[in-house]
Amino acid sequence: MKIKFWGVRGSIATPGESTTRYGGNTSCTELHLDDDNLLILDAGTGIRNLGNALAERNGRVKAYILITHPHWDHIQGFPFFKPAFVEGNEITIIGPEARGVTLAELIAEQMNKIYFPVKLSELQARINFMPLKEDTVKVFDAKVTSFFVNHPGFTLGYRISYGGKSLAYISDNEPYTRETASLFSNGEPDVLKLFENYDGDPNKRVIDAIRGADVLIHDSTYTPEQYADHIGWGHSHYLHTLKVAAEAGVKKLFLFHYDPVMDDDSLDEVMDRCRKEMKRQNYGFTLEAAKEGKEFEF
Repeated sequence: MKIKFWGVRGSIATPGESTTRYGGNTSCTELHLDDDNLLILDAGTGIRNLGNALAERNGRVKAYILITHPHWDHIQGFPFFKPAFVEGNEITIIGPEARGVTLAELIAEQMNKIYFPVKLSELQARINFMPLKEDTVKVFDAKVTSFFVNHPGFTLGYRISYGGKSLAYISDNEPYTRETASLFSNGEPDVLKLFENYDGDPNKRVIDAIRGADVLIHDSTYTPEQYADHIGWGHSHYLHTLKVAAEAGVKKLFLFHYDPVMDDDSLDEVMDRCRKEMKRQNYGFTLEAAKEGKEFEF
């Protein structure tokens, strides 16, 4: 499988001189299976550049877009995804629904004529929708397993298995402790119950879902110091991300979904601190920071 990062930021795009090395677009990752079938993880602003690259190849596009949740930074690029405007292309959007709102409605609302000049119904490509909760489904010849993570609203993590390899993608996820659970006021009660009622450490619910993955892309929004002021916002600090990777026994970890205040120099410092922590804890996985344009094959 081959991955390429088209957007690695969280919350809002951060273009500018201080983000050129890691990139300023919001979440979008391209995944090609070994047979070249295409899966796209999230549709943040990075999907615009991905769409332009696909259009330049002049071939028919048949792709699945796996949305983790419908916060703006994960769907706001879809109206600018060029293959969606081309007749003969087929795009299937997979993702969670909200209470009383279908997946199709979640995507269509941002293209309401009040906000955008082209409605979802006016796109020329065939657009399909596959609502998902916790399940395992077949996508091309890959197995996609979805599981709820700790983030406001119904939010999914994905594990994609193909050809004896697996990729775990968790864009937004907060450490769950029973001591801080009262601060998760924006969380979905049904999801919070899944964590609260889990036997032992609630975070093992996510760890067990990704155990043994070859590659893990995981939310690393905050430093531990920043996280102390953002409990309940639905994101991890890098020490938790390292611990998840270690306990799950993954082979390679990519830090991902950086806070808008984190410029390139700040992220360099985070990487230095992570390497020191890995050495101190004797963690065995390899570590990289996701960077826009970075390609990786496994």
